[in-house]
Amino acid sequence: MNRAVFAGLALVLLRNCDLAGPPRPSPGKVAGTWGGDDAGLIADDTSAHVHIGCTYGDVHQPIVADAMGHFDLPGEHDITAHPVDRGILHPARFSGSVLGKTLTLTVTLTDTAVTLGPVQLTLGQAPKLGPCPICLTRRAVARRAAAFPPAKVAKTP
Repeated sequence: MNRAVFAGLALVLLRNCDLAGPPRPSPGKVAGTWGGDDAGLIADDTSAHVHIGCTYGDVHQPIVADAMGHFDLPGEHDITAHPVDRGILHPARFSGSVLGKTLTLTVTLTDTAVTLGPVQLTLGQAPKLGPCPICLTRRAVARRAAAFPPAKVAKTP
């Protein structure tokens, strides 16, 4: 009797801890913060923001993985964001797969031959970006602009 209870408990623990086998494809919406070495992705129900090295891009729709965990979506990506962002956004494809808590991502610019990745990201892990302050700088500029809107200049006759 004790062996049967022990075996049942072990099966429940294996199932709940995801130890019963390799990670499975994860269909459905991709959301949350995903981080990796020199890369990161922040996704919600409406869009996603990506960094690979000192580049950044956006997907303007939810990332939804198919039954096999794959996705392939259009977006835009800036590969010349650092040290001086010239604001050149290239049309791009954001493709990859989700397997358990691991997301593999490749960004391919559709107007050039540039491909970034693949990179591996982990759900809930903070991105480990190098010395590239592009997002921090953008947030600081946006906060400063909101706090100090441009003054109206009076015209002199």
